[in-house]
Amino acid sequence: MSWPARAAWILLTILCLGIAAYSARFLLHPPQTQAQALHNPFGVPWLFIHVAGAVTALALGSLQFLPALRQGSGPPHRWIGRVYVIGCLVGGTAGLILAFGSAAGPIASAGFGSLAVIWIAVTLLGWRAAVQGRFAEHRRWMIRSWALTLAAVTLRLYLPLVMALDLQFLPWYRAISFLAWVPNLIAAEAWLQRAESRIQIRP
Repeated sequence: MSWPARAAWILLTILCLGIAAYSARFLLHPPQTQAQALHNPFGVPWLFIHVAGAVTALALGSLQFLPALRQGSGPPHRWIGRVYVIGCLVGGTAGLILAFGSAAGPIASAGFGSLAVIWIAVTLLGWRAAVQGRFAEHRRWMIRSWALTLAAVTLRLYLPLVMALDLQFLPWYRAISFLAWVPNLIAAEAWLQRAESRIQIRP
């Protein structure tokens, strides 16, 4: 792993673990009312379930990029990957349900709902590719899955920025429901295309 890549991985890991720890407050003190569950009518019990799955995916996902764990398909990569997939599926399913109850209206519901559906889909495609022994394809799908998992990070980078710039919260929150994940997925696709181009031109 090159130094820039290692530095980026360390930064992302710190952000992921920090946000996972911050979000874990919903696990330590599960919401009991709609107001405690971000005023989402489906927040009880789905916010707790969503956080449990997403925190698991955040905490474990970055570990899969460690070269020592990524050698081959055996343990510990396989077992960490299985738990990561479960976290994505649980977090995505609960997130889809929560999206329908977003207090920010149908645009935010569409943004977060689309994220949930695509997150589930690419993770399942990655898992299926691994089961069938198509490991290069598995890697591509799981990079896309990780880019969508990182929506939890980019979301929480945008929100303080909106408040710091004193922008209107509701319109920007609706925009962030897409901005939190669409650029991540585009960046992942660009990285994959660049990596494939390097392989093709290699003598």
